Amino acid sequence: MKRARQKVAAGTETPGTSQTSKKQKTSLHGSEFGESDPCPSMDWGSLPHHVILRVFQFLTLVDRARASSVCRRWNEVFHIPDLWRRFEFELSQPATSYLKSTHPDLIQQIIKRHADHLQYVSFKVDSSTESAEAACDILSQLVNCSIKTLGLISTAKPSFMNVSKAHFASALTVVFVNSKSLSSIKIDDTPLDDPSLKVLVANNSDTLKLLKMSSCPHVSPAGILCVADQCHGLKELALNYYILSDELLLALSSEKHVDLEHLRIDVVSENPGQVQFHTIKKQSWDALVKHSPKVNIVMYFFLYEDEFDAFFREETPVTHLYFGRAVSKAMLGRIGMNCPRLIELVVCANGLQPLDDELIQIAERCKNLTAMGLGECEVTCRGFIEFVKMCGGRLTQLSIMEEVLIPDSDYSLDRLHMEVSKHLGRMWFPDMMPTW
Repeated sequence: MKRARQKVAAGTETPGTSQTSKKQKTSLHGSEFGESDPCPSMDWGSLPHHVILRVFQFLTLVDRARASSVCRRWNEVFHIPDLWRRFEFELSQPATSYLKSTHPDLIQQIIKRHADHLQYVSFKVDSSTESAEAACDILSQLVNCSIKTLGLISTAKPSFMNVSKAHFASALTVVFVNSKSLSSIKIDDTPLDDPSLKVLVANNSDTLKLLKMSSCPHVSPAGILCVADQCHGLKELALNYYILSDELLLALSSEKHVDLEHLRIDVVSENPGQVQFHTIKKQSWDALVKHSPKVNIVMYFFLYEDEFDAFFREETPVTHLYFGRAVSKAMLGRIGMNCPRLIELVVCANGLQPLDDELIQIAERCKNLTAMGLGECEVTCRGFIEFVKMCGGRLTQLSIMEEVLIPDSDYSLDRLHMEVSKHLGRMWFPDMMPTW
């Protein structure tokens, strides 16, 4: 009897309660989707701007655009300058690319409303000339920009290299002239030329800190020397070896310059025997290291074996070496003799001659070596263990393909991994596939 009364009481509503409750339910977002809202007191449209802005920062561009149509307040947040400081334009041709292209209407909206807010901008394009030209068209319209970092990224060649030099230079000039605060530029594989570099220097010499311009065939040593002479705050530079010169290294070593932190040099040959590589004097390297004692000098080699003659004949302060093609035993021997600052060495291929003596010499003379990678090479297990023993625990990265190691009378592969692990101070196994 008592339970029955409780049941009746629970089902009884005071006058007016039922109507009020129904009105609340029908006025909330939940009714629109055919279900009650889990937070009936929450009004998403009245959230503070800073909260909505934080939410938008986690959304993809497409989701952010959709969210902006929820209400007027959310649309206002969508156009807050903070959301448009970083932007990556993706430009592609649908028939030939996997990239999802930025919608043309959004591009126009950005140019019209947010060009002066953009600070960190990149253009990712596919291999088509049309996409690269579209990127140049956008750059040409950024007349009110204040960009700090600019990156032009091709997912595949040739892209920007197929754009006319005049069109490309004209587009870059707009940004170089109007920004006046560029600190970081990555424009690899582009038709950049000396006059464009002079415009860059004339307007951004006080702010430029990073310049990556590998594979820019229209830039001469004189053009990059102009940058080094004027941009005294430059900390990171990436270029092709043909642009590197004694004059450039000496300019980077002048008293006016800050310490250079990274110098990346790509040494590339497309056809064997067609390129004669010049030699950089030891005095020029010494001047750079004396001025910037902590500089990382990174060299990527894509040469054929008979093209290495100009390199490492004298002491060279390189810190990171990567060989993308086969390199001879003699060349590796020179590295052991003349690269005392070496920190990392990766050899993708060598041939069928064991490299025991060369590795042991590198371990003896390169006291800073902490990372090693070997691909299609040969090393006896005994020689490899001797190398590891000499380097000891300072080898923080050791990536050696299993096929590289030749078992001998002293060590099998099973015993090898135990012995190497002991000297490294951690468990180690050969790699089944390259990790570099």
